[in-house]
Amino acid sequence: MRETWTFHSAGQLLFGRNAVQQLGVVSRRLGIKRLLIVTDPIVARVGLVDRIKAPIEEAGVRVKVFDGGEPEPSIRAAEASIDAAEVFQAEGILGLGGGSNMDLAKITATVLAHAGGPRDFFGDDRIPGPIWPLICVPTTAGTGSEVSAAAVLTETETQMKVGILSNYLRPQVAVVDPLLTVSCPPKVTADTGIDALTHAIEAYTAVDNADFPLPPGERSVYQGRHPMGDCLAEKAISLIGTFLRRAVATGEDLEARDGMALGATLAGLAFSNVGVALVHAMEYPVGGAVHCSHGAGNGLLLPSVMRFNLPARRKEFAAIGRLLGEDLQGLDPDTAAERGVQAVEKLRTDIGIPQRLRDIGVRKEQLRPFAEKACSIRRILRVNPRPVTPEEVEGIYETAF
Repeated sequence: MRETWTFHSAGQLLFGRNAVQQLGVVSRRLGIKRLLIVTDPIVARVGLVDRIKAPIEEAGVRVKVFDGGEPEPSIRAAEASIDAAEVFQAEGILGLGGGSNMDLAKITATVLAHAGGPRDFFGDDRIPGPIWPLICVPTTAGTGSEVSAAAVLTETETQMKVGILSNYLRPQVAVVDPLLTVSCPPKVTADTGIDALTHAIEAYTAVDNADFPLPPGERSVYQGRHPMGDCLAEKAISLIGTFLRRAVATGEDLEARDGMALGATLAGLAFSNVGVALVHAMEYPVGGAVHCSHGAGNGLLLPSVMRFNLPARRKEFAAIGRLLGEDLQGLDPDTAAERGVQAVEKLRTDIGIPQRLRDIGVRKEQLRPFAEKACSIRRILRVNPRPVTPEEVEGIYETAF
């Protein structure tokens, strides 16, 4: 039985409207004179790159932009980002965009520091030391990558997402400016927002820290549920329940954008210490095969996984219902817990997340191979509050099909 827990974050979190105006000061304080911005063509096209570059260049820092980021990025995209950084002789990396771009920035900073290639660091705690100076600036409210210890790539040969987990991946500075999310279209707002909710719920309902089943000799950045994670996850769930519908419906609702930006960051702090679990394990093979967004895949699978986990977390699921605005007065524990699942289903429907795996192109004959792949991801399955077999995972896929 474990007796202690720990908490890690980005070296500094800078949060608030117009926070990006301080990026020049931040870059100089980190000793960066040549900065590579890792982003994608869409972020560049809507003018966000120019907003980021201006204060950095005004501080005398040379800037190069790599805009080869892509959704659910491939190893090939990571290698291209690394090449761009090496050619430019970058002294620091800035990830600008959603989680995909920030993950590319993390991997780029890792390889610059330790040589090799992305595959050398796949898995849990395989980065040997500090990485190149890294700043992350999210333009969506969802992944929490700006504070997390994770990066995910897609291995196109196996159609499988693979993760790198290490506390060295946490940026030296996370700059969260809610104004950057105003340009997010409704679908991106919905997908990333439900992703943040998944992070918070999986952290809030994870296996207890005292019972975290880490085999002898193994190390992990995840450690199971603990009080700090609970505080962060509860606040994140409440904020997302209050503001996600509004942010999807009216992108210019700045109060909603503020609330979602904070909720996503708090969820990132929660899950990146406690862990994500079965929803993520099941989404990785789905997303790798049909190329849905990570958030849409998580949101689609979340209620089905919650129902599987319900016997182990009735009290917590009832609390999730309350945090999402459900009136549980007078309900028995089982009904109250089910209302928590139903609240997630209602939110998912209201913001337009797909309801069925078949709706995103999954075929029934893929479910068993998906289940076998999901069950191979032990590093996150051990965070789940209930043990699970391939047959049970296949059954959950079938309920979501």
